[in-house]
Amino acid sequence: MNTSSRTCLGIVLAVVLSACGTSGSGGGGPVVGVDYPRSDTDFWNSYIKYTPESAKELGLELKTTNSQNDVAKLAANVQTFISQGVKGVAMAPQDTAAIAPALEQLAAKKIPVVTVDTRPDSGDVFMVVRADNRAYGEKACRFLGAKLAGKGKVVMLQGDLASINGRDRTEAFNDCMKANYPGITVLGEATNWDGAVAAQKLQTDLTANPDIKGVYMQSSFALSGTLQVLKQKDLLVGPSDPKHVFIVSNDGIPEELKNIADGHVDATVSQPADLYAKYALQYLKAAINGESFKPGKTDHDSTIVQVRDGLLEDQLSAPLVTADGGTFDGVPSLKHDDKSLWGNKLQ
Repeated sequence: MNTSSRTCLGIVLAVVLSACGTSGSGGGGPVVGVDYPRSDTDFWNSYIKYTPESAKELGLELKTTNSQNDVAKLAANVQTFISQGVKGVAMAPQDTAAIAPALEQLAAKKIPVVTVDTRPDSGDVFMVVRADNRAYGEKACRFLGAKLAGKGKVVMLQGDLASINGRDRTEAFNDCMKANYPGITVLGEATNWDGAVAAQKLQTDLTANPDIKGVYMQSSFALSGTLQVLKQKDLLVGPSDPKHVFIVSNDGIPEELKNIADGHVDATVSQPADLYAKYALQYLKAAINGESFKPGKTDHDSTIVQVRDGLLEDQLSAPLVTADGGTFDGVPSLKHDDKSLWGNKLQ
């Protein structure tokens, strides 16, 4: 199967589009390309759903590809976008170091780029649209630290450390634990954002350390496997049971919110899939129109920060979500059924 066929298949599996590689009608507006990074998680499938809706609202014509967590496919998709004459590209590179050559090619063609969810380690983009991923790790740490009263063992199911997101969440969680909860032992497990790997490593850790009382999943990719492993070990019990293992996730997908309501998951950090789609395309349109931005507060409850010379990042709001909407060691949370959460808008 050639690259084009695989790309079409990935998109069809993720969301029904009007035609392979094209979705939405902007009424003859600027043509922009959006590469979907993967279609094997509820979070990214939600982003895929929101993107054509946002394009239509903004009057943009949309070309789409799916790189399926493969930076080589992403590089090939960039070539496709260039040949299609797009005026801007939004992408979410999962390998944030290896994307630099593709960014250089787009810059040479004067095609602005917005990255979503991830920030390239090098190279120029017009804007990064993501949340403060260090805050994800900090909030997870504070929640677990409060629930475990500063003592015990927790497993951190890391994402891919080749990604700025995996590094940010891991470093912040470790730094927070070391500074505030030295009585908690963190067992860090690299998973490459792979649910099967995460489940296998959690199984091994629980067998060797039956006194583990907490799990931090850096993304909902690990949700199904984590719950299955806990069920197999008769540990999938409510928060009032002494055997309960406290779980914090990242994403805020509907399945996480349902599991919080059911008492199987204790918290998540809601990563705004709808706003990622909206503001990625809004910034692309702004770039095409010759607009510019500066660090500071925005009109949509976020802050633009300069992360390095010439690179701005719009850090969107990403609240902690819990069963009761309480405050945990200084960190406020929203209740799982709060109507402002994008995960509840899909239910």
